[in-house]
Amino acid sequence: MKWRLLPFEARPAALNMAIDEAVLESVAVQASPPTIRFYGWSPSAVSIGCFQNIEDEVNLQRCRELGIEVVRRRTGGGAVFHAEAGELTYSLIAPEAIMPRDINLSYADICGRVVDALRILGLASEFKPINDILVEGKKISGSAQTRRGGVLLQHGTLLLHLQEELMFQVLKVSKKKIEDKGLSEPKARVTSLDRHLQVSQEKVLTAMTEAFGKGIDLSVDGLSQTESARAQEIAEQRYRSRDWTFSR
Repeated sequence: MKWRLLPFEARPAALNMAIDEAVLESVAVQASPPTIRFYGWSPSAVSIGCFQNIEDEVNLQRCRELGIEVVRRRTGGGAVFHAEAGELTYSLIAPEAIMPRDINLSYADICGRVVDALRILGLASEFKPINDILVEGKKISGSAQTRRGGVLLQHGTLLLHLQEELMFQVLKVSKKKIEDKGLSEPKARVTSLDRHLQVSQEKVLTAMTEAFGKGIDLSVDGLSQTESARAQEIAEQRYRSRDWTFSR
């Protein structure tokens, strides 16, 4: 089966989420092949999980002051700060029939590709179930997944440069969560690639492409006209909607 690679592009938060959803819809009706996508965020943004209360997770006033967008994902998981030029985000969108049925195995399969990419770059890391990747005990990558219409969508981040002060200005990290992790402060549990290696984003993308493409027939292509139009529609109807963003 042929797979499609959508090359890296940085976009606003609502459009990033809408593109993933538009591709999922297209894959569901077999109008598009299984797809891997690499992307960035411009401007910086916070994404929250589908079931989270936004006011519990995000300092909305600080986001407004800093021009940081806020978007609610269709996937679960926790709130994530996406710094412009600070991370590489990936999506894998494929029919459930060709992916592991068990959610834990599917996370292990997909996150294992990120581990392989880091190995190609010369950095040892480990997959920590259910959906984290650690370097020297600190989180460098997290992911979230949903399955709809017979299609699996997983998107995740790889931290390239950690803007700690900004991250913890816009995210609310509860004392209980810190204590549950056995940490003295939230900064103690995250790291970024530039703290371990000095590599360009281009080299990271090359390694990610090699790792995600292993064992499959992967070729570079763009969004179809239908997907592009549908993404714009979804962005307006859902991801730029206050009703959706504040729906929990």
